[in-house]
Amino acid sequence: MKFVVSSSVLLKQLSAVNGVIANNPIVPILENFLFQIDQSQLTVTASDLQTVMITTLAIESTDSGAIAVPARLLLDTLRGLPDQPITFKIDSETFGTEIITENGRYKLSGENPIDFPKVPQVTKSLSVQIPADVLGAAIANTIFAVSNDDLRPAMTGVYVQLSPEYTNFVATDGHRLIRYRRADVKSEYDSTMIIPRKALNLLKSTLPSDDTTVTADFSSANAFFSFNNIRMICRLIDERFPDYENAIPQNNPNVMMINRAEFLGSLKRISIYSNKTTHQIRLKLAKNDLVISAEDLDYSNEANEKLMCDYDGEEMEIGFNAKFMVEMLGNISSNMISLEMSQPNRAGLIIPSDKKENEDILLLVMPVMLNTYA
Repeated sequence: MKFVVSSSVLLKQLSAVNGVIANNPIVPILENFLFQIDQSQLTVTASDLQTVMITTLAIESTDSGAIAVPARLLLDTLRGLPDQPITFKIDSETFGTEIITENGRYKLSGENPIDFPKVPQVTKSLSVQIPADVLGAAIANTIFAVSNDDLRPAMTGVYVQLSPEYTNFVATDGHRLIRYRRADVKSEYDSTMIIPRKALNLLKSTLPSDDTTVTADFSSANAFFSFNNIRMICRLIDERFPDYENAIPQNNPNVMMINRAEFLGSLKRISIYSNKTTHQIRLKLAKNDLVISAEDLDYSNEANEKLMCDYDGEEMEIGFNAKFMVEMLGNISSNMISLEMSQPNRAGLIIPSDKKENEDILLLVMPVMLNTYA
């Protein structure tokens, strides 16, 4: 079995799907790419049992067959090669593979492709067409708030609520919550699912930045995404997502309007002086006046800054985790934001003032108790 392919084209396609492969996979065969040659087309599959990514590319060949090729060894070889046509010669009995370049030969041991896990077939119960830039924005605006706590598996992915009117993308780790709503993504009927963080990160890194159409098909157990020459299949998280809507406070009479960049810059500076465990910062609000302060009693460090703002409400002091605030504000592009609050022990809502067409973002951050230090 033999085929010829451009080294740079092959490297680009392998790099797109390589992120699926785990460092220490449960099944050793998953350290490999599955190559399936069908004359002038090569299909490459990478899997970790939970997520599968597949890409196709054109090659020069008259043969057909399959082989599992060591992923890391092949990628390291291709990264060191200049752009040139390379020839793969594969022994169909021993699965020995030889890569022939302009001035070199590289031999590596392949494996029997029959041991590679079968790819789940598309058995869709729901299908949605989403522009790539819209899906990329939905992932970017939510993925950072996904929980890393494997003891709460429902929160280790992004909750997707599809409806005939709009689609919500929701993420929470128990300390903050993001609801990203798109009015231009709709489905025929209501449906919900939780998509794992790893799958979404892989999607985010491979999605084009234009409005290329992404076809998303969903079954009861899997999600299938396809665009250009890439397909991804991931297993959905079979858990019940928290009732996040009840966590969003509805009556918030204390509203602060402030420049996002100025607020973010001040938070970054003040947070340097906060306690390294709690990351607590204090907001003291009065009429058109905001004082941001932090202190670390362990090292007698403290700092405060005064900012101009438009505040309508009662004078109050409220504490937040600076790390969460900085991360949330850093993921918003709006020039102005509003921080809506009810009481110092209730969640605050961050709402961008500059709304884009078909887009609505709500960020919820839980307060921290003032004067509590680790």
